[in-house]
Amino acid sequence: MYPLDLFESPNFPSNIIYTKGFLSPEESNILLGYFLQLPTLAQGSVTLFGKTYPTPRLEALFGDENLRYRYSNQLMQALPLCPTLLHLKERVESATHAHFNCVLVDLYRNGMDSNGWHADNEPELGKDPIIASLSFGASRMFQLKSLTTRERITIPLHHGDLLLMGSGIQRSWKHCIPKAPKIGEPRVNLTFRKIVT
Repeated sequence: MYPLDLFESPNFPSNIIYTKGFLSPEESNILLGYFLQLPTLAQGSVTLFGKTYPTPRLEALFGDENLRYRYSNQLMQALPLCPTLLHLKERVESATHAHFNCVLVDLYRNGMDSNGWHADNEPELGKDPIIASLSFGASRMFQLKSLTTRERITIPLHHGDLLLMGSGIQRSWKHCIPKAPKIGEPRVNLTFRKIVT
């Protein structure tokens, strides 16, 4: 695990940590196949500026008992962590020295599925959320935008990569996964979070 020194910008946040190939291609292939078959992945709906839209991806929340997570007027009830997710959570916690009690599984079916500009700053995540992201499948561009300088940074996330958004990131930056119409393959993203109860 190392800071993203491949970006020369002096404003690149040092509290973003990237691990290329955190999981081997062989293990990542097995896990991608597993997550693509999850029967609990579903398309929800979000409300933005008074209008309701279908979520442009499939998703499911897993975590400790009785956890709930609300964003964009969508309330998600955590399903129990399966052994596979529990094992991955423990490995990510060991690598990042952070503690998580839930994981949001997102399936981007192809490049037309996306995630708009946002910060993960919902009250349930506490005052200073730390979030780890584990990617499988098609490579997608993860973009960051500074709330103060408006500077944008793009990080390509590949099969098996791990990205940690550390202290302060959700207060100072927004992030997104933009559409990529030329991509026809799916991507699965696991974001490990801690919901404060």
